[in-house]
Amino acid sequence: MDLGYLREHPGQLATFLKHQRIRTTPVSGGSICRAERLTLDDGTDVFAKSRVAAPDGFFDAEAAGLRWLREAGGAPVPEVLAVTHDMLVLAWIPQGEPSPAAAERFGRELAATHRAGAPRFGGDRDGFLGTLPLDNRPGPAWPAWFAEHRLRPYLRRSVDNGALDGADAGRVEAVLARIGALAGPPEPPARLHGDLWPGNVVWAPDRAWLVDPAASGGHRETDLAMLRLWGGSPYVDRTLAAYDEVWPLADGWAERVPLHQLHLLLAHTALFGAMYRGEVLDAVRALS
Repeated sequence: MDLGYLREHPGQLATFLKHQRIRTTPVSGGSICRAERLTLDDGTDVFAKSRVAAPDGFFDAEAAGLRWLREAGGAPVPEVLAVTHDMLVLAWIPQGEPSPAAAERFGRELAATHRAGAPRFGGDRDGFLGTLPLDNRPGPAWPAWFAEHRLRPYLRRSVDNGALDGADAGRVEAVLARIGALAGPPEPPARLHGDLWPGNVVWAPDRAWLVDPAASGGHRETDLAMLRLWGGSPYVDRTLAAYDEVWPLADGWAERVPLHQLHLLLAHTALFGAMYRGEVLDAVRALS
């Protein structure tokens, strides 16, 4: 199996792997999918992620998001080579180390991705955030759409699984009741990665690549706020400064960071439990 054959016959990949016709090397990845480096017969390396009994449309949704982001011509996105029910295969990204220059380039390129825009807040199809369903039904106004499609569903799941209690939920609901006042000036829908925590940025020798999206139309500050989570992306201040030079951010954007971070924080309490409760409540307190 070479790269051309893979592109033309993606459904044969499982057979080749089962019969050990392709060299596989495990690579670091998240807890949700198995990640491997596959070396084809022509010497080409590709990246494969797989999940046993993946939900219907799981990898199709990710592949569609990758292609949509790649069409923007901004921050680089790996080519989708093959997608099946339980596997996604992408072009291999050469590994490198973050640098100030690459971080600034990332800021400029991410601004171009966002500026490519989206027809609406939401998308043409529902997707996934990790293994959580992602409700991409469209909405005309960002504050209400963000509350109803990005925050409240994961708040409910976090209460149901015991990660947050009733008092915690009341504090989050108080933020949602004021979201119109907290949201800042209106902006058009941006073309968002949607899960842009630092682990979903891959550093090559001269630039940063986007991987593992939960793509949709949304508010550009959401992606930027996620880059500051869990220690922050390398040289994140240089990235944000370069972004702001290309597409200036609205006044007060830094004060709105906790609001945008609530999306991913609530997704983590919904998916992983109470270990992220403190960060959810810290974000709520910052907005009080």
